[in-house]
Amino acid sequence: MRQEQFVARHQAEWDAFELWLQACGERVRARRPGDAPVGLDDGEVPARYRRLCQQLALARRRGYSTPLLERLQGLMQRGHAVLYRAPPPRWRRAAEFLVAGFPQLVRSQAGCMAASLLLFAVPLVGLFVLLQFRPELIHQLLDPAQIARMEAMYDPSDPRNALGRDSGSDWQMFGHYVMNNISIGLRTFAGGLLAGVGTILVLIANGVNIGAVAGHLQAIGHGDPFWRFVAGHAPLELTAIVIAGGAGLRLGLGLVAPGRRRRRDALVHAGRIGARLCLGVAVMLLLAAFVEAFWSSTQSIPAWLKYAVSALLWAGVLGWLWRGGHGTAAAEGDDEA
Repeated sequence: MRQEQFVARHQAEWDAFELWLQACGERVRARRPGDAPVGLDDGEVPARYRRLCQQLALARRRGYSTPLLERLQGLMQRGHAVLYRAPPPRWRRAAEFLVAGFPQLVRSQAGCMAASLLLFAVPLVGLFVLLQFRPELIHQLLDPAQIARMEAMYDPSDPRNALGRDSGSDWQMFGHYVMNNISIGLRTFAGGLLAGVGTILVLIANGVNIGAVAGHLQAIGHGDPFWRFVAGHAPLELTAIVIAGGAGLRLGLGLVAPGRRRRRDALVHAGRIGARLCLGVAVMLLLAAFVEAFWSSTQSIPAWLKYAVSALLWAGVLGWLWRGGHGTAAAEGDDEA
């Protein structure tokens, strides 16, 4: 076969292979669900690579021109580098998941996340506003011992307990906050196994409790120390609770409405998504506990600085969830949604 005929027969597949190399090897633009394949489907690549090696050997045996041999040799070497490169270390994969994969996964479950936000935020905000006009209703929501303890913890006239901490070193309280936060997150997620009802109840209960405490303290004039204490860790902690709730609702949805999957397969699929979401939630709650132990309870920090840091954290957390992972490969999501 003449060289011109050989090139005309295989030129298209060489170009497709080169496009795939540029996309996957250099990561210029990763594909998203629904995008056309870049040059080749990943499943075709090993066979195409073997064909390329055979074509290179054939071209050498037939004595084709040096430019053609150099191009085929270059494609073969680049393909070998991409196909046989070592996987990234675990720490790098973990970092990539937190930076890109986790926010992508949260966005892929937008419906469950929105429902979780409503279940949590509506009772919280509603009770906070209601208690400003009907403060006596707090006695229908919390028992007298709880009310007395909250009032003492955030009493602005008592500087010893003015920021919600009554005992323990920072490290002791850090351990306490970690256990408390993680237990809330796990309860919120695991409640999804009760067809989502458990998650719904936990979200509403947390919204009611936080809204009642915040509304009551604000109504009796203890709001300043309370807001200074919660402002720092609230962006991470509250957002993590909502995401854990979304993961629990997704789990419940797998049971109640499995779609085209068998119920068991739908539950396994939702469980995998929920488990990955919980990994990110655990990191957020760990960071929230650190901020709560070492920043929120520090009385020497002025209020304006605490509120400024809180605003930056809110912007950072929401920006991360909104834009994190754009332009990179999409995380596994609900492909039936």
